[in-house]
Amino acid sequence: MRPASIARKTHKWLALLIGIQALIWALSGLYMVVVPIEIIHGDHFVHLHGPQQPLALDRVRVDINQVRQAYGDIRSVRLKSLLNDPHYVVEHGGGVTLVNAVTGTERPPLSGREAEDVARTLYKGKAAVGSVTLLAEAPSEIRGRAAPVWQVRFEGWNDHTLYLSPVTGDLLARRHNLWRTFDFVWMFHIMDYAEREDVNNPLVRVATIAASIVMISGVWLLFYSFRRRRAAAAR
Repeated sequence: MRPASIARKTHKWLALLIGIQALIWALSGLYMVVVPIEIIHGDHFVHLHGPQQPLALDRVRVDINQVRQAYGDIRSVRLKSLLNDPHYVVEHGGGVTLVNAVTGTERPPLSGREAEDVARTLYKGKAAVGSVTLLAEAPSEIRGRAAPVWQVRFEGWNDHTLYLSPVTGDLLARRHNLWRTFDFVWMFHIMDYAEREDVNNPLVRVATIAASIVMISGVWLLFYSFRRRRAAAAR
């Protein structure tokens, strides 16, 4: 097979494959531009600064120094309101402990009813709760978070979902269908077809090499075309 024929076929088929990916880039990029990033983040359906409950400092009976003495290797202590009661969130060498700031007792993990109540205080919408599930493993849409987690899903077309820590009641993540669509098209946009967290995957390098081959073969065909025209004109 002649070099020009090889270059022509290589250029044609690689250009087709790259053209399909370019179309995917354009369509996925259009979605990411049209839908505001604040919507994707879910800022519109949760209270960003935590539950809308005032921190009842006048009810705190346990001094923070008592908490420090009770737990060794303390890394941080913060005060938060949980279900209308003030609590100390104590991070220490053994993990995280929630201490009732009124009684000084350790608080057990949230029950399903309590997780639902916390989710309702966080949620701005009016949809009813569809399900409350304690997940032993974090789902792929919140990959990287530690389990177990409470998953609270609200009814509605957008499937608003809140993920809560069963220990502290903190909001770990918020998800909805527009976010899930964004995550899906982002995978195609960065060619992360293997769903790896490292965006510098081999497919990107392959696409770069393929694009280089298309460019080189195109330059060769252009050069070959001019050569043929000069040869035909000389006859």
